[in-house]
Amino acid sequence: MMRSGPPLPTVDSVDLERYMGEWYVIANIPYFGERGNVAGRALYRERDDGRMDDIYFYRKGDFDSAEKSLEGVAWVVDEDSNARWKVRFYWPFTFDYYIVDLDPEYQWSLVGHPSRSYAWIMAREPRMDDGLYQRLLNRFDELGFDSSELKKVPQFPEQLGQPGFQ
Repeated sequence: MMRSGPPLPTVDSVDLERYMGEWYVIANIPYFGERGNVAGRALYRERDDGRMDDIYFYRKGDFDSAEKSLEGVAWVVDEDSNARWKVRFYWPFTFDYYIVDLDPEYQWSLVGHPSRSYAWIMAREPRMDDGLYQRLLNRFDELGFDSSELKKVPQFPEQLGQPGFQ
């Protein structure tokens, strides 16, 4: 569903070298590609051709399931900021990836789609402080997202079935 509103802003600058590495999916707006997955995380790494690998790791449904991965490719479309990317997991379909907020220490990142129908809270660690999580939800609201649509992604077995989790 497309929300009306101004164009989605991004952060002013992303240091791609610092952004590379592993990010845990703390929360997202569930959609068919990630709904029901647990232990979701993404690995970004630079490639020799100037693009980036985007490898999504997950377990389907529960923590006893085998870990699976989906390999995609990403590339920067706004080289002034490095904050707007295109991502492709299945040719020829591409997806907009906007870094809309980013911790100065690169410990968390807010990623959104310009439609405001997709959003992710990503972090370098699999657990996030509740106060920080609430502040990041508020930031999504400020950007025109409906933060009530975001659901936490279980990263640990004890989180399954808990309030606020998928």
